[in-house]
Amino acid sequence: MLVEALRVMFREGCEAPLRHHHEIAAGGAPSGTMLLMPAWIPGRYLGVKLANVFPGNGARALPAVQALYILCSGETGEVLATLDGNELTARRTVAASALAAACLARRDSETLLLVGAGRLAKLMAQAHAAVRPLRHIMVWGRDAAKAAALAGELRDAFAQVSVADDIASAMARADIVSCMTLSREPLVHGAWLQPGTHLDLVGGFRPDMRETDDEAVRRASVFIDTPGAIHEAGDIAAPLATGALALDDIRADLAALVRAAHPGRTDEKEITLFKSVGAAQEDLAAAILCYERALARREAA
Repeated sequence: MLVEALRVMFREGCEAPLRHHHEIAAGGAPSGTMLLMPAWIPGRYLGVKLANVFPGNGARALPAVQALYILCSGETGEVLATLDGNELTARRTVAASALAAACLARRDSETLLLVGAGRLAKLMAQAHAAVRPLRHIMVWGRDAAKAAALAGELRDAFAQVSVADDIASAMARADIVSCMTLSREPLVHGAWLQPGTHLDLVGGFRPDMRETDDEAVRRASVFIDTPGAIHEAGDIAAPLATGALALDDIRADLAALVRAAHPGRTDEKEITLFKSVGAAQEDLAAAILCYERALARREAA
């Protein structure tokens, strides 16, 4: 349902100003980022998300993202609901990746490699499985214990689940590679990409974060969620700066894909790359879906 809600939102559009970024010192830990993300549909709904992203939280056994979403009436401005921003962010993030995969991944994609074993990874597997016939899930994580634990959780839902010890060899078998880390150095190298692979990059949201290298964008047809990715994501901004990627090389964003302004994948051997940084319209679509379903359940009761 959320994939479809995002499809409708990107097709019909809404008002979504550029989000605010504020760097926050965190003592001896890596600095954090405060994000403010407003969006509204005139006369219907307006909402804003406050998200604090602190990469050092892993050492404290805390999620890297702490967030709150406030949904309001677009007619009166009154608060209609507050939502767990972490859950909303996680679910709309994976739904956006699934929406992109529905346009870009091969229809017969059966094997997914998860790069990263955080809380997003299980949802990512479920989301991709909603749009492609996944059977085999491979999990790679810098923390082997976390990767093994996630693999154990996924075995209830998928026929084959394994822990990948080496990213390069796992990529040789993957149809879809989904990266969900806060890495500042490339983990996935373009030389490892096989013909027909779809590469899904969701972790990095700042120019100093990278999950893949310049060679990946040289070899791939590049797509983004919104134009914000051009400036905010190191996986796009860095190769633009080095000349490995030109603005004209970026094929389309999600809005163009769902409006059929671009056909998406055009060849079974084409390597496709989708980079998302998240967008306020995705949060708004998810919040509206949650709120309206809650109202429907209340009325049904």
